Parts: sequence; C-alpha cells; structure tokens
Amino acid sequence: MSETTSPSTATAAADGQPELKRAIGPKLLLFFVIGDILGTGVYALMGDVAGQVGGALWVPFLIAFVVAFLTAFSYLELVGKYPKAAGAALYTNRAFRKPFFTFMIAFAVMCSGITSASSAAVAFGGTYLKEFVQTPAPWVAIGFIALLAFINFRGVGESVKANVVLTIIELSGLVIIVAIGVIAIANGQGDPGRLVEFNTANQSTLIAITSATSLAFFAMVGFEDSVNMAEECKDPVKIFPRSMLLGMAVAGSIYVMVAVTSSLLIPAAGLKAAGSGALLEVVKVGAPGFPLALFSFIGLFAVANSALINMLMASRLVYGMANEKIIPMPFARVHQTRRTPWIAIGFTSIIAVFLVAFVPLKDLGGTTALLLLIVFTVVNIACLVLRKEKAEHKHFKAPTIVPVIGAITCAYLALPFTGRAPQQYVLAGILLGIGLLLWLVNWFFFRRKQHLKAEFDATALTK
Repeated sequence: MSETTSPSTATAAADGQPELKRAIGPKLLLFFVIGDILGTGVYALMGDVAGQVGGALWVPFLIAFVVAFLTAFSYLELVGKYPKAAGAALYTNRAFRKPFFTFMIAFAVMCSGITSASSAAVAFGGTYLKEFVQTPAPWVAIGFIALLAFINFRGVGESVKANVVLTIIELSGLVIIVAIGVIAIANGQGDPGRLVEFNTANQSTLIAITSATSLAFFAMVGFEDSVNMAEECKDPVKIFPRSMLLGMAVAGSIYVMVAVTSSLLIPAAGLKAAGSGALLEVVKVGAPGFPLALFSFIGLFAVANSALINMLMASRLVYGMANEKIIPMPFARVHQTRRTPWIAIGFTSIIAVFLVAFVPLKDLGGTTALLLLIVFTVVNIACLVLRKEKAEHKHFKAPTIVPVIGAITCAYLALPFTGRAPQQYVLAGILLGIGLLLWLVNWFFFRRKQHLKAEFDATALTK
C-alpha cells in the first residue's frame, strides 16, 4: 500500500468552464466522512440488529465496519486515479464500458438514497417525535417527506463548514450513550455475559451473525459519498486516504461502543421490543434522570439531516441522468424561479412516500444495505479491472488482496442464504425495475426521435 501526492490538480475543465472551488482540506473532509456515516442507521436500527444476533450486538457492527473498510480501499485507489465527482458510476463506466450497466449502478445508488431517507422518515415520526407529540407515525413520516421535498424544491445551500456543526451535534448523542454506559458500569450496572450471547433459537450462529451484519451494514454506509467531493478538495490524491480511513475508524469505534453499552444495560429481547427506540431505552435504564427530550431532539436532528442529504442526492442523480439523456428528458426540467429540478424532486419524493406508507423500517434499512452491497461489489471488481489503466500521476494503491476480499464479502452479505429477508430483494427489484422502465421508455422514444430526425435530414439533403 502506498500513499503519494499527485501533481497540481488545478486544471481547467475540459469544456472551458471554470472548475469547482477547491475549498475542502483534510480536517473538513474528515468531518464530512464522519458526518456522512453517522445518522439513521445507529439511531434507528439498534433494536432490529439485536433481534437478529442477540446480546453479542457488537459483533455485526464490527464485521460491517471491516467489510466497509475493505471497500474504502478500492474507493481510495479509484478516487486517487480519477479525482472527479460521480463515484461508482464513473468507475463502472470506465471499467466495463456498458452504458446500461453504468445506468443501473447509478440508479441503485439513487434508490439507496431514497430508501435511506425513508428509513429516517419512519424513525422521525415513529420514535423521536413521540417524545414531544403523539401523532399517527405513518402520516408524520409522509408529512416529513413532503417537508423535505419543499425544502429541496426551494433550494438548500450546502456547506461543508456547516457540516462540522451538524456532525458534532449528531456525534454528541452517541457520546452521551457511551458516557451513560461507562458511568452505569462503574456503578455496578450491566451484565457482561450478554456480550457473548447469540440468538440461536431458530437459526445457526453463522446465520445470526450474517443476517445482523447485513442490517448493521446500513449504519456504515455514507463514506462512499465523500468521493463526490473530489473536485472540491484541495489535493484529493493526498488527503483522501488519511481522512476517509480515519473518519471510518472513528465512526466504527463509536458504533461498537454504543452497541456494547446497549447490550450491557438491556437484554437483546428488550432492545428488540424497543425497536427504533432502543437507544432511548438505553438512556432510560442507564441514566433515569437524563432528560429524554434532549436525546430525542438530537435523534430528530440526526435522522432529519440524513434524510435531507439523501433526498438531495437522489433528486440530483435523477436530474443528472436525465440531463445526460439516459432517462426521459422531463426529469431534467428546472423550475424557472427556484432553479431546482422540480420533476426529479417530485419523482423521488413520491417513491419515498410509498415506501414510508407501506414498508417497515427494518426492510427499508436492509434494502438500503442490499443495494449498496451490490454497488460495492461492482466497485471492488472495477478497481481490479482498472489496474490495466495507468495514471500519469502517483496515487494511493491498495494491496491486490484487499479489493478481492472486499468484493467477496460484499457479494456474500448480499446473498439470500445469509438470512436476509426475501421482501428486501422484492423491494430492491421493484425499485430497479422502475429504473429499467425509465431506460426502456427513454431508449424507445429518444432513439426513435433521433432516427426520424436523421431520416428527415437525409431527405432534406437530397432535395
């Protein structure tokens, strides 16, 4: 493994347009990675993971971290070789040169953003808002998606400097959990024996671990989004390896500590019964005098921020694909006054509303992980395929065995016999089927229009 610097990346864009402002240094990138990983996964799915694995709650989070960490090496090599935005779609296109395959990978990333945001919406309405008002959770989740669509439509000025503040607030909730655990254990609370208990009632230990890991993996995703900031980093080839790996290590360590604390204080059955409110139960048991409203406020903020970021990403991906004439052009329409892709926003929001109305939180989180495990498998393979392309500058290079293991582990966790619920495959298939339909509609009408235009031009030339 080597980490070296590249020559100056301050080059003009190929089309003569000025390049994006390179304002992100190593510290800001570190906070971006941490902030992108932290959020809905750990705040909402701790109880469901406990239901899958039992008291050894820390094991699936640790394995999920290792699998994500391996894949991060492939992303680092690729972003060092091709320091541009677009991420998985760019690497897939360069490695396989199959436009349809590239589109499906990009659409899978878009779908993962919608399912992730829908998970956040369900947790928002069904868990943390209940500490303040009692309202029907499904309607709150739908209203929450509508609010996100409105904010998205009006336009949101994102800033990585503001992300530092957002990350600290999200991080504070998890630090509170760990601190509660330390104090409770120091006072003689907790049962260490639960840390090695596995749920083997109706399954083997291996299936218990892999099914829980497949769900816990949702908590580790987000690091891959940072590669889309490559064109705005001061020296991406130099700063990405340290910032991404350190950021993942920080997030992964916090997750394992939160999982250990939760299992020490509450039996797996209790965490499972609490569902998306498992961390609230940890606060109640470990620190009865702690104001639950404060932790609920932090939880609201964490899941809302995750949802907004994911819906922004999803709508912009749809807009970008339409702009490139990959899906029907109407999705690229921009509102005259707000200057936002209003049809793309409406399309992604309608899908999210359907999901929060009919799909349970566990399946939303599991489907998000499934889609990204497929994407990560392709990225790891692309890393190996693109070894034949030599960059003109020095860059980070992962040991060959790392993307190999990364591809195998990601593919394994995406397989049905690992304990993943069948409905997650059905949901992923439906979402990708929507993408296939858009592709076919665009291919038929756009190609037909091009063909008719060519015939018209040829006829005009002969007259």
